[in-house]
Amino acid sequence: MSVSRATEVAGGQGEGGRRKHVLKAALHTFARYGYRKTSMDDVARAADISRPGLYFLFSSKENLFRDAVIDALDRDLAAAARVLEDTERPLRDRLVEAFDLWTGRYIGAMATEFAVLIDSNPDLLGPIVRAYPQRFVAMITNALADALPAPRTGMAEDMARTLHSTAAGIKHEVATRAEFGQRMTIAIDLFVPVLVDGSASRYGHTP
Repeated sequence: MSVSRATEVAGGQGEGGRRKHVLKAALHTFARYGYRKTSMDDVARAADISRPGLYFLFSSKENLFRDAVIDALDRDLAAAARVLEDTERPLRDRLVEAFDLWTGRYIGAMATEFAVLIDSNPDLLGPIVRAYPQRFVAMITNALADALPAPRTGMAEDMARTLHSTAAGIKHEVATRAEFGQRMTIAIDLFVPVLVDGSASRYGHTP
């Protein structure tokens, strides 16, 4: 590889930074055109990098696709983790924001295309399709277990799975991220307070 080509790949921001930029551009390109219709040339143009420079970073379209999806999911999980770990905030608020970051952000035209992109390419992504949702549910489970009174900590995982399924259902029923947030807030308010402190006064319910 020539010195000039290496300089192009680095792009003045280091190979790691350039790689991140390409992954984000690739994700949007795949989401827009679909995996099969997207070419490495399409990604190179979107990322403002030469085709040889793109192949220097990623050996194939399949590897680029997988890495782009993993990068996006890693960023989503990290953002949700930061929210859930902020125990100075009420559990309700942390749960609402975590689900918004994990599920709500994939509502809307391009966001929906990304979700479809993942769902329609299980063979390319393999265990990634299941592993990342499981990791998110585990994070929700831990946050709930830390907040639940001792007699109810065993319910944390079932509760987390129920909320995750609820979020998935709401995602397909709403048109905007704001509406998702409103619906998810109601779902969380309906039964989280009952388990945490035995009350659901917001809706006038009694445990």
